[in-house]
Amino acid sequence: MVSPSARKAAAKYLRDEEMCSERRACLLMGVSRSAIRYQPQTVEDSRLREEILSLSNQHKRYGYRRVTALLRREGEQVNHKRVHRIWKQEGLGLRRKPRRKRRRGRIAVVIQKAERPNQVWSYDFLEDRTERGGKLRMLAVIDEFTRESLTIRVGKSMDAQRVIDVLLDLFEERGVPEYIRSDNGPEFVSKAVQEWLYLIGCQAIYIEPGSPWENSYIESFIGKFRDECLNMELFRNLREASIVVESWRKEYNELRPHSSLGYQTPVEFAQAVSSSRATPSFRLQPEKEKEEEKAVALTL
Repeated sequence: MVSPSARKAAAKYLRDEEMCSERRACLLMGVSRSAIRYQPQTVEDSRLREEILSLSNQHKRYGYRRVTALLRREGEQVNHKRVHRIWKQEGLGLRRKPRRKRRRGRIAVVIQKAERPNQVWSYDFLEDRTERGGKLRMLAVIDEFTRESLTIRVGKSMDAQRVIDVLLDLFEERGVPEYIRSDNGPEFVSKAVQEWLYLIGCQAIYIEPGSPWENSYIESFIGKFRDECLNMELFRNLREASIVVESWRKEYNELRPHSSLGYQTPVEFAQAVSSSRATPSFRLQPEKEKEEEKAVALTL
């Protein structure tokens, strides 16, 4: 199949070489006369280009769509296609890890899906190292509906009592959620944590062993956290790690556009939901949620 640009070029060649009239050349090539007469308009992109380069330098792991959302937030009336064109010209594309082919498993079903803020929370552990090899263990907690990062607590170790202390601080600040979802890590399934959650009135939901896609919200968050923060930083000690992680968490909640929330930040979405005037018309995007769950299932 011949591309439209190739057909236009052929029609121009026939016309310019006077092999036939312009009308005849366009008829033979199947293009309109206005198409071969069109002169593309050049747009001055220097200022926009500088802004895009500045944002990409500040947020090295953001793609062009997220940068477009940041530009619009600053009052720039710009189409994402224009940003994408400049993005490619400057060679700013992110390197993606090749996906391994996996056999299709069962369809992921999220048990007790969140329908309002503070209904379902998720929490999980992840680990990192200091520059001298010291172990850093982090506990991340999110609200599944608003996608807010409620806390990322950093320590050298985390036992069941430390988990209870972190949750107690959050419950006093935000109230007790109806459910809290986790995997079957020893800290989460410990008798102390289970009894404490039961007494305080929060029901624990444990995913099936070896099924991280059932906990897709926190797994997706941890993937972003590791990609945009941990992989970009080298911590000298625990104190520095705590400061940097908390700074990134605030940026994630208050500045970083979230694709599943219509490129609003989690804080903006939470405020819109809690507003007495109206609930956001777009709500959560089900197609985007399904894509996130599939991505987690493929990468874990």
